[in-house]
Amino acid sequence: MKNDLKLLKVKNPGGEQIFHGSWYRGKTTKFIPNKVQLKEDDAIDRFIVDGWAKPGLIGKDNKILSFGSCFARHVTNFLHKKGFSVLGREKVETSSHIIRFGEGIVNTFSILQQLQWAIEGKNFDHLYWFGPNKEIALPGEEERRATRDLILEADTFILTLGVSEIWYDKVSGEAFWRAIPAELFDENRHGFRISTVEENVKNIAETIKIIRKTNPSANVIITVSPVPLMATFRNVSCISASSVSKAILRVAVDEVVRAADENVHYFPSYEIVKEFFVDPFLDDNRHPKPEVIDTVMQAFERNFLQK
Repeated sequence: MKNDLKLLKVKNPGGEQIFHGSWYRGKTTKFIPNKVQLKEDDAIDRFIVDGWAKPGLIGKDNKILSFGSCFARHVTNFLHKKGFSVLGREKVETSSHIIRFGEGIVNTFSILQQLQWAIEGKNFDHLYWFGPNKEIALPGEEERRATRDLILEADTFILTLGVSEIWYDKVSGEAFWRAIPAELFDENRHGFRISTVEENVKNIAETIKIIRKTNPSANVIITVSPVPLMATFRNVSCISASSVSKAILRVAVDEVVRAADENVHYFPSYEIVKEFFVDPFLDDNRHPKPEVIDTVMQAFERNFLQK
């Protein structure tokens, strides 16, 4: 018996793409763009931000709080230059950890800790919180009040997630912001592991839940930093470990956003850097080139900011 081969032909600027046409594809099928399409002027909006865009979501009357991994700095600087009200830039003298060390709060555990500590009064005195220069950030009452004030004032939260590899306290199970300085490392107290998708889903969802307690209608925009790991503590290559680290976060964010309310959003900065550019990083192979950052932020402006 001869099978009739049904072919689906899609004509694009780069030529004709042929797919098997016998599969049911639903009402929202979107095909992978070819290389010619990705060179078009509107390629990022059409093929990467498509489905995530919320034009005009953020206005200059909004109070924005942006923190998380190092990529959060680029978001903060861009919004500030554009005249938006970014609490992290307007209150640089604050003792809030979110402002002073926010670009080093790279995992979902530490982001959640800051909200639990500031809003719910949870005690983390048993943990080391380290700044970028290995200084200990003490969880004092002045810092707690400053952080709480910022969270209560904000109506727009931009959370940039960096890694899923974590160092943790073996006694409490709580994660640290980053690795442990060599002079403080205690093998009996400090451990390393890979956090799971489920753990990160729970952390992100709980973070949003606490934000909702302070501002039920606040917008939460989540993005995954495109900056890869500098090093892994696993006994595998850093490149493959970094791929896994980002994949865990990206899956977790997708699960959260699909299940969340209409005020939770995703901005695909990770995909823009990794999928649109052939050579996005500087010679260190970690930090995006200035023109790449500019392109990402212009896409954010087009698709999320009021004109």
